[in-house]
Amino acid sequence: MDKFPLLWDGKALGELTIEREALYTWFSARCQLPRAGLWCAWVVGDRGELRLGLLEPDGRQASIRRRFSGQMTAPLGRVLRGELRLAGGRPEAERWEAAPKPEELFRAGWLRQRLRGREGALTRTARGCRYLALPYDKGKPFPITTLFCFARIKCIRGEAYAVFAFDDRETPVFW
Repeated sequence: MDKFPLLWDGKALGELTIEREALYTWFSARCQLPRAGLWCAWVVGDRGELRLGLLEPDGRQASIRRRFSGQMTAPLGRVLRGELRLAGGRPEAERWEAAPKPEELFRAGWLRQRLRGREGALTRTARGCRYLALPYDKGKPFPITTLFCFARIKCIRGEAYAVFAFDDRETPVFW
């Protein structure tokens, strides 16, 4: 059995457990709900995400247990964590907007210079940060090499991206 944190807004509110059984995988999520509403549990991997479904509330606690085939779980890659998301919220992939000229998103000269001419960039803002996603290919140089330790590799709309977070002063942040 493997255990992972179940996160909401960067805070662990519960636990995701994973048990493999022959050709299937059982996922169990249990947590304290952050507030009223309908909440879904998600499994986040290094190559994709899987929606477990709506958590069943029991007071301030909630849980779900689901089984998926290997075919359904293979696109996840290596599991990183579980996440809580409001059921009616827009999926993360839809919140990203194209940034045809990503250098125009920033004032800092050093950052504008490194972003000039980058193609396929995406951006969004959340939790007081501007997120910048640049296409990532293992066979090519890392986007913004000087900031590699601040990046997370994420799958957005089925493609790999190096995602960076910047605060309101355009300083890169760990997230």
